[in-house]
Formats: sequence, C-alpha cells, structure tokens
Amino acid sequence: MKYSYYPGCTLKNKAQDLDIYARRSAEALGFEMEEIPEWQCCGGVYPLGSDEIATKLASVRALNYAKEQGQDLITLCSACHHVLKRVNDDMKNVQDISDRANNYMALEEPYRGETKVLHFLEVIRDVIGFDELAKKVVNPLTDKKIGAYYGCLTLRPGRILEFDDPENPKIMEDFIRALGATPVIYSMRNECCGGYASLKDPEFTKSRTSQIFEDSTGFGAECLITACPLCMYNLNKSDADTKVPVYYFTELLAEALGVKEEA
Repeated sequence: MKYSYYPGCTLKNKAQDLDIYARRSAEALGFEMEEIPEWQCCGGVYPLGSDEIATKLASVRALNYAKEQGQDLITLCSACHHVLKRVNDDMKNVQDISDRANNYMALEEPYRGETKVLHFLEVIRDVIGFDELAKKVVNPLTDKKIGAYYGCLTLRPGRILEFDDPENPKIMEDFIRALGATPVIYSMRNECCGGYASLKDPEFTKSRTSQIFEDSTGFGAECLITACPLCMYNLNKSDADTKVPVYYFTELLAEALGVKEEA
C-alpha cells in the first residue's frame, strides 16, 4: 500500500519525532508514505472566509497531486489534517470556491475533491485494523496507563472531518489498547488546550493545560499522547502541578513495534 504523504511544516522542525516514528512504523505495518514533492504550508489554520481562495491553494495542490498519482492522501499533524479535509470538502461541495480555485490554478483537469484524505490513525483503524496492529506488537506497553489527548482540531467539525465521534471519541483509546496499554478516559480529552491563544494570552493557555493535566492524572494517567504539534507545545509549556510526560502517539507506536531505536 502506498499513500501520498503531506508532512506539513512543523514535522520538518519542532515535531520531527511525529514524522520520523511514523515513517518507521508505517514500514513495520506494511504501507509506504511517499512524500509529496515541493509541498507548501497548508496555512496552519482553515481560512473561514469563503473569498479567501489564495490561502486554500497549497492544500488544493497537495490534494490534486495525490489525485494524479491515484493515491489517498495521508497526514499526521492535526492542523494539517483539519485544513486539508475542510479544503477538500470545499472543492467537492462549494461550487464558488471550487470554480475560483480551479480558475486560478489553471489545472489541466479541474480538481473537484476526488482525493480521500486520511489521518495516520485512520489508516491503522480502517486499513490495517487494531487487531492486526496488536499482532505486530513486539514490546507491549503493559501496565502503562495512557491518556489520549485529542484536542479539538482532529474532531471538529465532525460532519466534515469524519474522524470520530467529536463528543465521545474512541480511536486513540483503541489504539492504546492495541499497544497493550490501558487507556485512561477523562473529560478534558477532547477539549481545546488554548490553541493559538498561547501567543496572545499565555496565561489562559496555561490555565487550560493545567486543567487537562489535573483531570487526566486524577483518573490515573501516567502520560498523555497527542497527534497535534500545537497541543504538544502548549502542554509542554504548562507549569501544572500534576504535569506528566506527553508523547506523540507515533513514538509509543514505534516503541511497541520495536522500531524506535531504528527511527
């Protein structure tokens, strides 16, 4: 299995662990991530203005490239996944945006949202299967109590992202179980960490992350996992009294599959 792969900017600098461990784990699981050549930043946030065509074009280029290769498009970063899925929905269902973007790009064949966008976790769930993942685990994370921190970008808007139930998700908990660990369910797991407010109001963000740590550790979490570089940044900046280690989910995956040292 081969997928077009959109890494996004952060995975080339601050979030290299998210990228590197994913590549090694993909090999162990039997699929290939073929990085898109000359990809551009997705924009970091989805442009809400319907007239903001220019800020959607980088995503359209990546989506159209995958279409031309006849491949699904896989990504890891929560923000990139969010932007790509929403722009893809625009190109498929919003005629004005689709027409204007295609007119601007002058593609040989108009792009109309044909590409399927998948998060790495969706490939594990829907293509590999959690039962098969469990069979490939060589270093089960037995006795580890892990809290999944979804944040907001992977889950909402649920109708477009279709990643999981935005109010009661379970994909990351099923992932944790497949690695041999125990998932910790807590109420703040799908709440915002403070997001981009960290630049304008860092005290607000610290308050949010403190609540996340307090809630998760109160239910017994010994560490947290995330797929979002911004969440990772804010959680690591937290000065919460109950702070526990935070990992990208791919690092624990690589550890369980026995390829962490190779990565």
